[in-house]
Amino acid sequence: MTKFVRRLQRIGSSILVSLPKEWVVANNLDKGAQVELETGQDSISISANKETRPTKELVISYPLSKGENVVANITGAYLLGYDIIVINSTSIIPGEDREEIRNSMRRLVGMEIIEEDASHINMQFLLDATTLNPSKILKRISSIALGMYDDVLRGLISDDKSNLQTLSKRDVEVNRQYFLLVRLIRSTLVDKRLANVFNLENIDILDYRVAANVLENAGDSIVELSNFIFNFSLSKEFSKKIYDVVKDFNNVAEKSIDAFTKPDRLLAIEAISMHKKYEEKLSLLRTTLGNKKQIPLDFLDLVYMFERIAQSWADLADLVQPIYNE
Repeated sequence: MTKFVRRLQRIGSSILVSLPKEWVVANNLDKGAQVELETGQDSISISANKETRPTKELVISYPLSKGENVVANITGAYLLGYDIIVINSTSIIPGEDREEIRNSMRRLVGMEIIEEDASHINMQFLLDATTLNPSKILKRISSIALGMYDDVLRGLISDDKSNLQTLSKRDVEVNRQYFLLVRLIRSTLVDKRLANVFNLENIDILDYRVAANVLENAGDSIVELSNFIFNFSLSKEFSKKIYDVVKDFNNVAEKSIDAFTKPDRLLAIEAISMHKKYEEKLSLLRTTLGNKKQIPLDFLDLVYMFERIAQSWADLADLVQPIYNE
């Protein structure tokens, strides 16, 4: 980012400042063009008032070079914010690859195939980024993951554990929302107007990227936990001991996600305190069962996995910026 210094000038009753010629030329502005002004307490930003940003288009030549993967290329282009992805081939695209491409679309929210023939596939992102909301997407990811967590708890103390086998399919929706949020975050980094729409500074954008990754990993950890519970044979006594401690975790997690998305440091402090108490209760499970040699390893593994999941939402609360006295 280049900095310029300008003197204010008075013309009539107005205070004017000239714009850097380099910036005016780079944005194809001229007399009569409109710019957007956004003011802060002690700052002002000026953006070129472009009604629509240029459409980003990527053409993928098929077949790809050795070692490349068409689905990975499509996913990468989606995450980089490309609006149109075109696959062109000099020959017929095999049915197996075509089916892989269609399946990849199911993982990418808003991306649809709009044109297709034997050697050509045209995909387009059909959502307007300005109508999306990073905080709502992040809360949706958290909500889906916590719903999965509730089902894990039921499986922990229930004789019927069949529902645990379906959680991996629900984690697919976590991944879909995660990809959408990463795309939106990356677009916001390079599009100042989009950042203004969402009222996000660069540090906020970075925090959202970290938060998205944390919750996506939490979804994977919950699936891992569900598989563990489905396959293990811990006694009902030990299962109930863990359940009694972890059953109220959703309250802690929801406090953390609210603190991050508002953002609200006081809520974050409250959430951090709740996390510490929760972690202390989990830790006590290891020390209140008498002879350590009699504690099943499966029990200790479960406690560790619940601790790891809880840490994901604790990390969200830690991201909320402290309040500094000026």
